[in-house]
Amino acid sequence: MPKKIAIDTDARISVEIAGHPAGIGMDALHALMKDVISRRSLQRRLAQFVAEGKVVREGNQRGVRYRLASVPAEASTTLPLPVVEATAEAYIPISPEGEEIRAHVRQPRQMRTPVGYNQSFLEAYYPNETWYLTAELREQLRQIGTPPDDERPAGTFARDILHRLLIDLSWASSRLEGNTYSRLDTQRLIELGQAAEGKDALETQMILNHKAAIELLVNEADLVDFTPYSVFSLHALLSDGLLADSSACGRIRHRPVDIGGSVYLPIAMSQRLGELFGIILNMAKEIRDPFEQAFFVMVHLPYLQPFEDVNKRVSRLAANIPLIRHNLCPLSFIDVPERPYVDAMLGVYELNRVELLRDVFVWAYERSCQQYLAIRQELVPPDTFRLRYRQALSAVVKAIVLQQQLPTTDVVTTAIPAEVAEEDRSKFVKLVLEEFENLHEGNAIRFGIRPLEFAAWQENAK
Repeated sequence: MPKKIAIDTDARISVEIAGHPAGIGMDALHALMKDVISRRSLQRRLAQFVAEGKVVREGNQRGVRYRLASVPAEASTTLPLPVVEATAEAYIPISPEGEEIRAHVRQPRQMRTPVGYNQSFLEAYYPNETWYLTAELREQLRQIGTPPDDERPAGTFARDILHRLLIDLSWASSRLEGNTYSRLDTQRLIELGQAAEGKDALETQMILNHKAAIELLVNEADLVDFTPYSVFSLHALLSDGLLADSSACGRIRHRPVDIGGSVYLPIAMSQRLGELFGIILNMAKEIRDPFEQAFFVMVHLPYLQPFEDVNKRVSRLAANIPLIRHNLCPLSFIDVPERPYVDAMLGVYELNRVELLRDVFVWAYERSCQQYLAIRQELVPPDTFRLRYRQALSAVVKAIVLQQQLPTTDVVTTAIPAEVAEEDRSKFVKLVLEEFENLHEGNAIRFGIRPLEFAAWQENAK
C-alpha cells in the first residue's frame, strides 16, 4: 500500500498565518489546526518561528497576534507564501487491525462521535488472565530484551547504559510532544548544560525534566513501583515548571481537560479520578509479566488523564519501571515517529482499541534493544568491588563534600562505614580518593551532591 502524503506541519502553520495578513491570534490559529497539533506544541512552534524571524508577534497577553515577517522590498514586492512540498509520511509497519484504527482516527474530527471515559474498558481487564500482548509476543520481547547476565541487582542494566538512556529517552519522549530539540541539542544540554539557541525555554525545561525523572527510575530501581507516590513523583519531575498552576505537579487534577484533535472527553470529577487512578496502579502491580505491565500503563494512564498535563510522558517513563526492575532493556522510544504514536493514542481514547499502540510498542522496543544491547557489548565489564560498595562509596564522598573537608587518606579512613570489610578498607580508601580526583560539577550528581553543595565544597575545602 503506498504511503499517504502529509503536508509538513510547520508549512501548514505558515500557510494559515499567511492567509491572515493583518495577523491571527492563538485561539483562532489553533482552531484551524487542532486536528494536527496540540495547543502547547503550536505555542512552541510559534515561539521558534518568532526567534528565527519568520513570524512577527504583535500585541500583549490575550491581544497577541501573529503574522508572517515582511520580505525586504528589493527581494520581492509581494508577500510570498511558503513552498509546501508533499513528503512521504514517516510511519512504522502496522497490522491490519492497526490500519483499521488509523483509518478511523484520520477521519475529520466532525465525522467522529464524541465519547467519554468508558470504565468497562478497564473492568474488562483481569491481571494475568487478560492479555494485551500474546504469549508469543511476550516471549519474543523477552528474548530480544534480556541481556546475557540478567541475574544482577535490579536496575543494573539501565545503570550500565544510563548516559545514553538519558539522552535518547529525554529526546525521543520530548519529540513525541512536539519538542523541536535535536538529539545533538539534547546531548549538549544534558552533558554540558548548554541550552540550544533559539529554542523555547519550555522545551529546554521539558528535556531537563525527563533527565531528572529517568535518573529517579534508574537510581531508585529497587524502590520505584506502581504506587501513587512513585507515579506522583514521576509527574512532579516531568511537569516541573511546565504547568500554569505549580501546585498541580504531582497530584490528581481538580479541573476538566480536553484532548487536542480528539473527540474524547476525559473524566472531570477529581474524586472519581483518584479512585480509578488507584485501581489502575493496583492492577498494574498484580500483572506478573513486565512487558504486559509496561504496555498496560501505556494504555490506561493516558486514557484516564489523571493529571492536568504530561499524562503521556508519565506513562512512557512509567512503562520502564518493570523493565528496569527486571534488568531488561529499557524502552527509549528512539526513532518512533510522532504520527503513529498520536494515532495509536487516539485509537485508545476514541475506540478503546490497543492494536495500533501495540504495534508502536513492539516496534519501539525492538528498536531500543537493537540500540542498547549493541552498546552494552562495547562497555567495560563492571567493577565488582565498586558495585559491592556502591552505596558506601556514595555516602563517604557525599559526607566529605557536605562537611567541606579535604579528601585525604586520614579523612577517608575515618569516614569508612562499618559495612566495608576490614580486608577491603585500604582498597576502598584508594577508590574514594580516585573518585575525588575525577569529581566535577557535571558528575557530582552521581553521589547525590547538588550544584550549590559542590560549589561550596570547591570554594572552602580546596
